[in-house]
Amino acid sequence: MTDRAPHFAPAGGRSGLRRNCLSALENVAQALGTMAPTGTIGVILPLLIGKSGNATWLLLLVTLVVFILIALNLTIFASRISSAGGLGTYARRGLGPTGGLMASWCYVAGLTLGAASAAPSAAYYAGVVLAHYSGRTPGLLAGAGLTTLVVSAAWWIAFRGIKLSSDLMLVIEFTSLAVIVAILGVALGHSGAWIDRPQLRLQGVSPAAVALAFAFSFMTLGGFESVTTLGEEARAATRIIPRVILGCLVPLGFLYVAVTYVLVSLGRRHQLALDQLEAPFDTLAGLIRMPALGIASSVGIALSFFACTLGSLNAAARTLYALARAGLFWPRFGEAHRANATPHRAIALLSLIAIAVSAGLVMARVSLIDTINYTAQVSAFGYIGAYALVCLAAPFFLRRIRRLRPWEGAASALALLLLGLVLVLSIFPVPAAPWRYLPYLFLAILASGMGISVAQRRAAPEVGA
Repeated sequence: MTDRAPHFAPAGGRSGLRRNCLSALENVAQALGTMAPTGTIGVILPLLIGKSGNATWLLLLVTLVVFILIALNLTIFASRISSAGGLGTYARRGLGPTGGLMASWCYVAGLTLGAASAAPSAAYYAGVVLAHYSGRTPGLLAGAGLTTLVVSAAWWIAFRGIKLSSDLMLVIEFTSLAVIVAILGVALGHSGAWIDRPQLRLQGVSPAAVALAFAFSFMTLGGFESVTTLGEEARAATRIIPRVILGCLVPLGFLYVAVTYVLVSLGRRHQLALDQLEAPFDTLAGLIRMPALGIASSVGIALSFFACTLGSLNAAARTLYALARAGLFWPRFGEAHRANATPHRAIALLSLIAIAVSAGLVMARVSLIDTINYTAQVSAFGYIGAYALVCLAAPFFLRRIRRLRPWEGAASALALLLLGLVLVLSIFPVPAAPWRYLPYLFLAILASGMGISVAQRRAAPEVGA
C-alpha cells in the first residue's frame, strides 16, 4: 500500500512543492541537519556527562533503544504514506482528525521552539569564536543580533529551495564532524586512555541521578524524523524515507556512545570537568597543541546549530503548509512559491516567531544559555507529544488495513511506556520557577494552534472535505 496524501486546492489551483526532486543523500541531509550531531557532541554530551558520569554511555544506549522503537512505529507509516504533513498525517491515519491535528501542532511547536533554541546556540558559539580573536565576549545586544542573523540566514536559504538547504546542511555536518573526530582521535592517541575501567564498572553511579538524566538524554537524537516532511519532494519516498530514518538514527546513536566513552576517559585523564567548560573541544585541542582545530570545532558547532535551525524551519513549514492545504490553517500558507517551490509564507512566519522568542528573551536580559535551555525544554514537550501520538496511532492504522502483527503492537506499547517515563521525569519532581511553568506554556501554545485550526475549519468547511 502506497499513498501520497492529497492536496486540497481550490478550483483556481495553487502552486505546490516540487515533486520527486530530492535524492536519498539530500533526504539524509535534512535528517542530519535537524539532529545537529556536531552541536549535540559539542554541547549536549558534555552536559549529560556532568549529570550521569560513568553511566552516560549506558544511558545513551538505552536512549537509542527508545528512539529505535519510535522509529519502527514511524516506518510503519513512512513505508506506506508520503506527505508534507509528516507526523501529523501519520497520526491522522490512525487516530482520526483530532489526533492528527494535535500531532501536527505538537510537531510544529517542537520544531519552531527547536529553531528558537538552536539559533542562540549558534550565536553562543559564534561569540566564543569572536571572543577568541577580539578578547571580548559579546553582550546581550550582540547576542540578540547574532541570533537574529542566524534565523534570517536560515530563512533565506529555506526560501530559496530545499535542494540548496539539503546540500548546505550535508556539507556543514560532514565537515564539522570530521573536525570533532580528529580532535578526539589525536587526544586519545596522545593520552593512551583507551581502557577506562570506572566507566566499564559504572563506578560511583547513582540510579537517581541517571533517572533524572534520562529525560535530558532525550535531546540527543530528536529530529531524525524530520525527513518525513519531505514525502512530497523525495524520490521514491516510501522506499527511501524509512531507510533514511533508521540509517541516520542508528549510526549516530552508536557514535554518541563512543564519543561519550572517549570524552569521559579524556576528562578523567586530564582532570577536566567537561560540563563546566565553555568550549570543551577547544580545551581538548589546546591540550594536544592544535589550537586551530579548537577554533575550527567551535565554528563547526556554530554551523551545526545553524543547520539545525534551517532543518527545523524546513520541516515545521512543510507541516504548517500541509495544515493549510487541508483547510486547517490560513489558506495563503498552503501556497508554495511559484519559482522556488517552497512554502515561503510558512517559512517566513515561523522564522519571525523564532526570532521573536529567542532574540526577545535575550533582549529581556535572559542569558543566551538560559534562552537555549528554556526553549529546548518546551521544544522537547512538542517532540514527545508528536512521537507519542504517532506510536499510539500505529496499531490502529495497521489493524484498519489488516496488517497488524503482535510485535508491532508490542513496539507501540513499549514506546509509549518509555515516552511516558521521559515525560514524567521531565516534570517531576516539580522544578523551581520558571521551569515549573514551561509545561503549561507548551499546553497554551498547543491549544492556540488547535484553536486556529478549528476556527479555520468552521470558516471554510468545504476545503479539504
